[in-house]
Amino acid sequence: MPTKFYEDPIDPYLPQNGNRGYRVSRYDLELQYKVDSNRLTAKATITAVTTEVLTKFALDLSQSLSVTKVSVNGARAAKHGHQHGKLTITPQQKIPAGGALSISVQYGGTPKPIRSLWGEVGWEELTEGIIVASQPNGAASWFPCDDHPSSKASYRISVTTDSPFYALANGSLLRKQTKASHTTWVYEQAEPMATYLATVQIGSYERRRFVGGIVPMSAILPPRLRVPFEHDFERQPQMMETFTRLFGPYPFAEYTVVVTDDDLEIPIEAQGISIFGANHCDGRRGAERLVAHEMAHQWFGNSLTLTAWKDIWLHEGFACYAEWLWSEESGGPTAEQLARAARHNLARLPQDIVVGDPGPELMFDDRVYKRGALTLHTLRIELGDEQFFALLHEWTAKHRHSSVTTQEFTDLAAHFTSIPLRRLWDAWLREKELPELPPHSA
Repeated sequence: MPTKFYEDPIDPYLPQNGNRGYRVSRYDLELQYKVDSNRLTAKATITAVTTEVLTKFALDLSQSLSVTKVSVNGARAAKHGHQHGKLTITPQQKIPAGGALSISVQYGGTPKPIRSLWGEVGWEELTEGIIVASQPNGAASWFPCDDHPSSKASYRISVTTDSPFYALANGSLLRKQTKASHTTWVYEQAEPMATYLATVQIGSYERRRFVGGIVPMSAILPPRLRVPFEHDFERQPQMMETFTRLFGPYPFAEYTVVVTDDDLEIPIEAQGISIFGANHCDGRRGAERLVAHEMAHQWFGNSLTLTAWKDIWLHEGFACYAEWLWSEESGGPTAEQLARAARHNLARLPQDIVVGDPGPELMFDDRVYKRGALTLHTLRIELGDEQFFALLHEWTAKHRHSSVTTQEFTDLAAHFTSIPLRRLWDAWLREKELPELPPHSA
């Protein structure tokens, strides 16, 4: 019986994304990219296991890219079709449930961002180079995939491009080889990663390493921004020490910040990487709260990734609260002061949003970020600092490199207090009206 692709969506926020019938464990991506012509030639090898008998299956892939060859388990596919962002593949023989699935796709073209409800996301040209920022559904703009955040896998990403350019992808650099006028960069991302967090960054960059610190940290940036960067991002090692103490061990082998030569409207997270624009280097630490926000996503969003987009507050509420925690730790306003100010400002805005299920149109609304952070501050007041931060440590340890839900967080929080928390969750996550903050217990 043919697998259904559109009925019964995996996530109603993105009903066309994600696919049933298999689970991916690994992506091997070989990319050859010409910067001047924005031309991509690529091969993806996808390792998966079937969860049901498959006579055909699908991958997400943008129509901007053309598929030239598909094979399944070493044999050329009987046929494949590519319509409406779905690459449908029919193997020569049906594959039993629990069967190994090795899919090879050769493809190429002129990649461009995917137009979405939230603007253009995915592979995008810069003035000189490219940026990949795929949240929430832009991964299919550059490789065939099961594009849903609960589908996490390991990656090897090989990028061959013109030698003057620096190419960065997720994970550790395994090797770099220059031949003639091209350089190949090969990265291995061993920890499971959601598709939207996979990235490639190409530009006229240099690499700068941070001295000291408990986690290896480096920066990829244009040479012209070196001086303001060193001031604006100077406190990252202390930030990392603070978050490690408050949240638990950093979940990846290293941390890299990219600063593009172009301005960016907002910074964006990728696994093990945060991407900022030239405008975030102002020489005055004007974007330091965003530096903290993006670093916090390595725990909340990248290691612990939401199972469904309705739980976006588990990413953005936590990262926003991390901004307040860093301010508190670094001599700025306390989290209590920032929470009171945020509550005051939110009271002036429409109260028409449910933080625990905001709907696709509002899932990146700033009120989700701020009210999510206020939810955590309220919980901190309720539990007290010792129990609150013990909860965060347990949360990040128990679900390290996996997928999470709001229910799992609220269930875990119940173990850290004898007081029922149902009213707290109902008021902050399930109702539109903005609650009052409880009195601070100093």
